[in-house]
Amino acid sequence: MDDAALARRVAAAGARVDSEAEAELYRRLAKRVRLYGLRHLREAQAAADLVQQVLLTTLERLRAGAVREPEKIASFVLGMCRMTVLEMRRGTRRREALLATWGEREEAYEAPEPLSLDRERLAGCLEALAERERSVVLLSFFADKAAHEVAAALALSAGNVRVIRHRALAKLRACLTGEQS
Repeated sequence: MDDAALARRVAAAGARVDSEAEAELYRRLAKRVRLYGLRHLREAQAAADLVQQVLLTTLERLRAGAVREPEKIASFVLGMCRMTVLEMRRGTRRREALLATWGEREEAYEAPEPLSLDRERLAGCLEALAERERSVVLLSFFADKAAHEVAAALALSAGNVRVIRHRALAKLRACLTGEQS
């Protein structure tokens, strides 16, 4: 069976997918696409990427019936190779231009100093919270429970748990940084 017959068989299968015909067509065309990629991209990994991209697109188009002349599948694949290589080169040029423009600049922000955790102060701040707020924070972060699990444990709604947690975290942050409100 030649390439055209395999392509017609894949196209005729449509959504059913003829795995045997697709595998054989892939096997036959992969070597040609790889050689095209090696010649035009000059890298083995780029050529392997080209094989995957071109043949996946080809099989998808055959399945969808988007290839007008399945008997000219080799020409179709060659055209796909040419267009894909052009797109890959365009993408490489764009990345290189972006790196040339923005890659060498220093970071626009200063990294914040790492915070040191004062365990005694945290314990005091947790004690200052109302019991329900403290329970929500402890179950959320120390027991690593999701809002719906905390809600079930405390007989609250999940939305209420999220609101309580948000407010409790704001109080803890203010207490730990010394910004009493």
